[in-house]
Amino acid sequence: MPETSGPTGRTPETHVIDFRAAEHLLASRDPRGAVKLLDGVIDVHPENTAARLLRARAFFAAAQLRPAELEFSLVLEREPDNAFAHFALARTYQRQGRPHPAKRHFRLAAALDPNPEYLKAARFDG
Repeated sequence: MPETSGPTGRTPETHVIDFRAAEHLLASRDPRGAVKLLDGVIDVHPENTAARLLRARAFFAAAQLRPAELEFSLVLEREPDNAFAHFALARTYQRQGRPHPAKRHFRLAAALDPNPEYLKAARFDG
């Protein structure tokens, strides 16, 4: 018997399709469109860290820095060892003109993953 849809007429498969479409929208430089799709996914699956991380990236790309900060922080509450989330949160702080928390998260990202981009941003020499 096929799985029935919920009260909104959406199915788990629809949410996967929305997530993938949001990835494509973000890659196509439509972060606001990505956020709209991800809002529905996260409403139904608030625990989905991948969707939250993608929505945080979309907020950042749309220069919606406060929502990006909140989403990256939520991801880090759930996954404190997520080097990319630390790096992205640091870039968010940097764009907000907040160098001290930015430096802390750049360094955490570099400590978790020796990615050359993370190491350069961490500037351990200064």
